[in-house]
Amino acid sequence: MTLRRRFTFFTIFWLIFILILFNIFVYLFVIKITMRSEEQLLTNKVNILLEDPRIDEPTGLTDPDLLMDYYNVNELIRIVTPDGKTVNEQGSDPELLAFKTEFSNQFDTGMLSIEGRRVIYMEVPLYSTGKVIGKLELYRKLTLLDSYLQILVIALTITSAGAILFAIFGTYWFTSRLTSPIQHMVQTMREIDRSGKLRKIELSGKDQSAELEQLARAFNQMIERLDRTFARQKQFVADASHELKTPLTVISSYANMLSRWGRDDVNVRDEAIEAIGKESKRLQNLTKSMLMLAEAEQEDWLKLETFDLVQLADETADMLHATFQRMIRVHTPKTDVKLSGDKDKIRQLLVILLDNAIKYSKDPIDITLSVTKGNVRMSVSDKGVGIPENDMPHLFERFFRVDGARSRSTGGVGLGLSIAKRIVDLHSGQIDVFSKPDQGTTISIVLPQKNKS
Repeated sequence: MTLRRRFTFFTIFWLIFILILFNIFVYLFVIKITMRSEEQLLTNKVNILLEDPRIDEPTGLTDPDLLMDYYNVNELIRIVTPDGKTVNEQGSDPELLAFKTEFSNQFDTGMLSIEGRRVIYMEVPLYSTGKVIGKLELYRKLTLLDSYLQILVIALTITSAGAILFAIFGTYWFTSRLTSPIQHMVQTMREIDRSGKLRKIELSGKDQSAELEQLARAFNQMIERLDRTFARQKQFVADASHELKTPLTVISSYANMLSRWGRDDVNVRDEAIEAIGKESKRLQNLTKSMLMLAEAEQEDWLKLETFDLVQLADETADMLHATFQRMIRVHTPKTDVKLSGDKDKIRQLLVILLDNAIKYSKDPIDITLSVTKGNVRMSVSDKGVGIPENDMPHLFERFFRVDGARSRSTGGVGLGLSIAKRIVDLHSGQIDVFSKPDQGTTISIVLPQKNKS
């Protein structure tokens, strides 16, 4: 069942249920108010009749004029003696006259029904010198009330039917307006699935609810993210193909040269073997970096734990000092610096930054750690060649290399800073680069001490 039909049926069901309860309430309320009014009228008439002085006369109970003065159409008034005989009676309705009388010395009032017609009655004992001398009976047909109730039932039926019809068309129109953007979204999704091209949903804000605006906005944000992801994938494939093309071409060329002249010429053979080995190693590093970058794109790449960043920085600095024989100084606060994150990835981040500093500088390298307002700041500074200002916006792009000193001669593949940026992003941190040509570079990283991811 469609959402439109479901919403329409649900609305109509509850509307009918509410109308039934409302109509019953109105019907019973009118009956109650009318009955209370009729009972009050009968009570007033009985009180006036009991105050009539003719009742106390010896022949007052049998005086026809006594009851005639209080008689109305659709009524029956009669006086019954204790022996069950009717001594005075006024009435013309045969149905009321057909009522059998039974003497009772108790006051009684209520309502009867004759062939679906309501009759209200009141029975009052008559006293004389402290003894019961008879009973006054008063019956009245509520013909006018029945007519009003019939009119009320017809009116309620017509208005309820009109409300239901109006609700059906109104709900159908409203749900059409409500589901139209959803249908447009579904159509857009099907078009995307059919054509393979990403498209955003265009909706006018004035004709839709806030929830649909949020849904459309979330869908468009998802499309934008997918578009950026596909674009990055295409760019990554293009860049990877370009980067792989050079070493593969060199290897292929030297392999051909080796097969032609390498057997007879020792110099050619040595040159080819050295070039093939060098390019193979570069190709291996490139493949490893690309696999690492592809792994970094996963949201669950991190394994969070709490560790001492000072200890990690010291260990990393000692390892690289032993490997490259370069001085790496670690500046830390007096207290321990605890960080919640992936210890191995933070070590990898330090290695990437220190490796770049070692490649492009000759002076000692400084690592500075500090803690401010629940954030850990980590800076790696060198006094190397620096970075031109025009290249600063592209530092974290994949396969980007700075011209001049930062060339393939350093052995880099242009993926290190991209991986570093991804590590910082997954830790909800921020990375900034401050550099001037021939003066050095400082890369500053701010990470929250408690990772929220």
